[in-house]
Amino acid sequence: MNNTNELLSVSDLKVQFDIYPKGAMPWTSPDKLKAVDGISFSLKEGETLGIVGESGCGKSTLARALIKLIPAHEGKVLWMGQHDILEASKTELLDIRRQAQMIYQDPLASLNPRMTIGQIIAEPLITHYPKTKKEDVKKQVQDMMLKVGLLPNQINRYPHEFSGGQCQRIGIARALILNPKLIICDEPVSALDVSVQAQVINLLMELQNELGMSLIFIAHDLSVVRHISTRIMVLYLGNVAEVSPANDLYENPKHPYTQALISAVPIPDPVAEKNKDIILLEGDLPSPLSPPSGCVFRTRCPKTQQLCATTKPALESNDSDHFVACHFAD
Repeated sequence: MNNTNELLSVSDLKVQFDIYPKGAMPWTSPDKLKAVDGISFSLKEGETLGIVGESGCGKSTLARALIKLIPAHEGKVLWMGQHDILEASKTELLDIRRQAQMIYQDPLASLNPRMTIGQIIAEPLITHYPKTKKEDVKKQVQDMMLKVGLLPNQINRYPHEFSGGQCQRIGIARALILNPKLIICDEPVSALDVSVQAQVINLLMELQNELGMSLIFIAHDLSVVRHISTRIMVLYLGNVAEVSPANDLYENPKHPYTQALISAVPIPDPVAEKNKDIILLEGDLPSPLSPPSGCVFRTRCPKTQQLCATTKPALESNDSDHFVACHFAD
């Protein structure tokens, strides 16, 4: 039975891509790239789920698959316990996308350079509510601009006239104009300066408290993720390594991969930073075209044993909140 406060429930989600070798003939069978390999999690109303991991671990692919921007190979994505997004009809999907919006990594590239920011922010409103009067659309756009820290008199300017941080605010305004229940943030601050990152993160947190929406926040910077997240999910090669409440994950990381990631987070204390132990992972991230057998992390794990090569660890918990996929987590 689904929790009444559960906004999103993901079960065994898999996303694969067909990769053809260079010079392959038309009849050649493609290789299967497993970008997302059986991920399960849930998201409650008003909650922020942070997703972290190295480049190539499947974070952005997962984000796009959740709202069917790319097709999934297997699994279920239940929206409010009622609709499977992966099986939704066009009408159902349109309604879901009205309530689930996305903020992209590159703020300038995600905005149409031929449209004014007023047109960009108004576009979702016009698409989903085409009968809205022009004066009402303009007023809602200007109100939203004020809410995200933009001046209403900038409504007729173009994206190239704004800084990276301002363009990200435009993207946030566009995502919020429909008052969605969920916003998926795909590395929204990675292209910004540190001071601008803080402004955007604080803005998202303020708007979340005001509007009561849920967030899925994807990032590389674990200190940023800790600041904004209720829970954190660690991905490695398309698999979930660990899921836990944010503070618990940082204070008591159980998976060797999580421990290595957290050891690399800078400490704002010169003495502590100098004396801390940094866990260095050997080797590179394996190719998702030919992932290791058993545990996908075993080729870089300091705890690896024979069991790791033959059996894939299940995502299990000794308590109700902290889940880890490792045979030797303890």
